[in-house]
Amino acid sequence: MTAENTTLEQEWHEKFAKDLFNLTWDLLDKEKRTVEENDKMVHAAHASRFHWGEIGTPLEFERGEWQISRVYAVLNRTQPALYHAERCLAICTEHGIEDFDIAFAYEALARAYAAAGRAGKSQEYMSLAGQAAQEIEEEGNRDYFLSELGTISDLQE
Repeated sequence: MTAENTTLEQEWHEKFAKDLFNLTWDLLDKEKRTVEENDKMVHAAHASRFHWGEIGTPLEFERGEWQISRVYAVLNRTQPALYHAERCLAICTEHGIEDFDIAFAYEALARAYAAAGRAGKSQEYMSLAGQAAQEIEEEGNRDYFLSELGTISDLQE
């Protein structure tokens, strides 16, 4: 494969990774989705992660795992939500990824456990997420994170 072909392939993977990530967000943001849209959301999240897996870094890998976990938690599919949240945290830990991303790894576990009806485990990860939030350097990111973390309480009520 020539250098030009390699560059084109990398650009192709990056384009699809980003487009599918954004499509997943668009579907997550919809208040009411059809069964077909739910399926599309699952497939898009996995496909985005696949493309990042071909060309990305651990940062994109863990963010992809986080998004997949979020999709499954929203759909109340707790086993895959927990699996992908655990993968997200493992990637952060293995590669020393901190700040915003480690906080969201804990958030993913808290959300997945809340969806599974395991309030004690959810609270454990909520606490870790809250501690990690204090380490988020950019105030806007911290505020956004805390607003997202607050939505988990709604699941536990």
